[in-house]
Amino acid sequence: MSKSDEICYSIFMKKGKEHLIPLEKSRRVIYLDRRGAEVKNKFITAVFFGVLGIFSLIYFIFQLFFVNTGSNFFMIWSILAAGCGLLAFFLAHRSWVARIPRWIRRTIGFIFVIGTLFFLVIEGLILSRFAAVPKPGADVCIILGAQIKESGPSDVLQRRLDKAAEYLRNNPDTLVIVSGGQGNNEPVSEAQGMRDYLIAKGIAQERIVMEDASTNTLENLVYSARLIDKTRDNVVIVTNNFHVFRAMSIAKKQGYGTVQGLAASTHWANLLNNMLREFFGVVKDFLAGNL
Repeated sequence: MSKSDEICYSIFMKKGKEHLIPLEKSRRVIYLDRRGAEVKNKFITAVFFGVLGIFSLIYFIFQLFFVNTGSNFFMIWSILAAGCGLLAFFLAHRSWVARIPRWIRRTIGFIFVIGTLFFLVIEGLILSRFAAVPKPGADVCIILGAQIKESGPSDVLQRRLDKAAEYLRNNPDTLVIVSGGQGNNEPVSEAQGMRDYLIAKGIAQERIVMEDASTNTLENLVYSARLIDKTRDNVVIVTNNFHVFRAMSIAKKQGYGTVQGLAASTHWANLLNNMLREFFGVVKDFLAGNL
């Protein structure tokens, strides 16, 4: 037999007899019969996604029945729960996973790792401004709007207003801009509701300037900039801790010369939901060129 005609065979024993099987087929048999670390890793991964799915489902139910977030974003936790549950079920069936070509599995794994790292980097940037405290003596405070209810400011907005009122009492020469328009589910504009709340907290009416046309963070800062000298004034932006990084980044992009953040707290029950929502907000504004 010539060298070009040689065929490689693997040898295995069956009932005491030697059988010759083409090497290509023997590899396939071995590939389908893998054991050890790879099987253990698949099991651990399946358990991880299963636990994550259960946690997401519990958090969704908690948000649905016990927390009033003011938006429907919390529905994403039900989608995440379903996705993690299906993935865990799929990974638990090793034979199903084995049918997928290895290059596809590796590509999916690579994308998942890169996506996870990207998510952690963005969340790290958000956390970097989580405890922002400005220096005293600012020229202007800009309070970013949030939902106004029939009963008054929502929990998110009330925390911003209380934090701003504390700063304004300690800095009597600082003016304040309350920024926010009126949504379909709001009885008055956010600016009007914030103004009334601050006056009730003892802030003089003459110090309060209303901007009641904006509908999002970008417009808050663009429209408020028209009421001040944004390149010279020392500006403090008041918002909740999870929102400070994006608000300050947008302000700098809009040409604010000196800008600081004042971080209000967030209710613990809403924190995870707001952190996830803010991730998408940062990505959206980055892609739109607002950061």
